Amino acid sequence: MTHAIILQPLDWLHLFLYYLSISLLAVGGAIATAPDMHRFLVDRNAWLTDMQFSASIAISQAAPGPNVLFIALLGWHVGLNAGGWGYGLLGAALCMLGIMLPSATLTWLATRWAHRNRQRRAVRAFKQGMAPLVIGLLMATTWVLASAHVQPATDWPLWLLTAATAVLVWRTRLHLLWLLGAGVLAGAMGWV
Repeated sequence: MTHAIILQPLDWLHLFLYYLSISLLAVGGAIATAPDMHRFLVDRNAWLTDMQFSASIAISQAAPGPNVLFIALLGWHVGLNAGGWGYGLLGAALCMLGIMLPSATLTWLATRWAHRNRQRRAVRAFKQGMAPLVIGLLMATTWVLASAHVQPATDWPLWLLTAATAVLVWRTRLHLLWLLGAGVLAGAMGWV
């Protein structure tokens, strides 16, 4: 389902530049920046609906392949809303190039430097300090995705399942596919 929008060449450039800028904030993966993408694509510019945003993430997370593929789907949906398949391909390409170029370049350079200097105290401290940041960004993503549900504040089974899954991931070595399967089963049974 699409909703028609009109994008000028400057809007396409703005979309590309947005992903260039957010790329460097994607600590812990691009999914950690989903709340800001939602703000930009849905709330601020109305290029996507809430349903399109959530569906893009859900489809890409269920499909095999890299986590970052949801960016391509977001761009694809922006393009489809702007006028069809050609624009969809343009949107997917701009978003993926924007999100990948800066972070891949920085990662390559920083990894080479960090490997050469791995014994330095500052490098070890940086690695330890990044963990809480990544966890906070992922929790914000969880909140945005769960808030798209009909009544997030009163839907306690959804929150209970989310908390139980987080504890299981944190404290066990249970494979994520088992947790995904349990979530599918809970949804199919109408529990969440």
